[in-house]
Amino acid sequence: MTAPRWGVTATVKAPPRAVLGFAAHHLDLGAHRVFVYLDAEAPETEARLAAHPKLRVFRTDDDWWQKRGGRPAKHQERQTRNLRHALDRRAEVDWLAHIDVDEFLWPRENSVAEELAALPDDCLCARTRPLEALAEPSGGPPVHFKAFHLDRTRRQQAAARVFPTWGRDLPGGFLSHVAGKLFLRTGHGLRARIHNAWLGEEQNPGERPLPCIELCHLHAPDWETWIGQYRYRLKAGAYRAELTPQAGPGSRNLTVHALLSEIEAAAGEDGLRAFFEEVCTATPERLAALAREGLLRRCDLDLDARIARHFF
Repeated sequence: MTAPRWGVTATVKAPPRAVLGFAAHHLDLGAHRVFVYLDAEAPETEARLAAHPKLRVFRTDDDWWQKRGGRPAKHQERQTRNLRHALDRRAEVDWLAHIDVDEFLWPRENSVAEELAALPDDCLCARTRPLEALAEPSGGPPVHFKAFHLDRTRRQQAAARVFPTWGRDLPGGFLSHVAGKLFLRTGHGLRARIHNAWLGEEQNPGERPLPCIELCHLHAPDWETWIGQYRYRLKAGAYRAELTPQAGPGSRNLTVHALLSEIEAAAGEDGLRAFFEEVCTATPERLAALAREGLLRRCDLDLDARIARHFF
């Protein structure tokens, strides 16, 4: 059996090293193509990426959007439009995953291609679930990640034990999504959004899980990064007010926006710092609690070494 060709696509607005790390990591895993849509002018990033034969780089400037009916105001819609552009192109891969620049596929046993090859022919999409990074107290890139249980009741019970102050109001103790991201089989006319896809009226046709490919999400890799992105996320990103509560059984049915706003109103930045220490930091206590629940993962992305292999 011929191994399927696979690729990833992302809409990015990040420093050059972050984008190079994203691309290099997935090239190391065997990606046949990495499609990068630049959400802002980034000549250094564009030049470095464009020189690699397996990368496809698109500058989504004013001319780009003018030809496509105008630039959407929300970045989520720009992501969706760019994903659809990648899917509608002449197929260069058999499977395409849309992920973010701070997300990294992590196959635990077989290669990504081997996992995709094992899927049945009627499977047009396959879901990988996220892990969320824990900041290292001593500094440096995260190597410890938290996972979650798929069953919602079990998920929230574990979160309340691992994160006793705030875990019950977060889905699995996660700040960002637990829905995961999809690999999409190309050439079938799928219409996709960030977490789901449709064929006509059918949602996620033939969906299968990919339990042996996890998605390392560097959502809060350190305090400085997290607090620097906090206001934007609260207003227009992952913590925006219009999102629905996700925690489920045993929670107060709060959105992340409401929970963080409550903490900040009560204790200001000190309260947010205490929240980050409990929920997002790899303290010995937190690592031990996650290990007891079977929810601790160790993933050393080693991005500097990967960048050196592909871009120097």
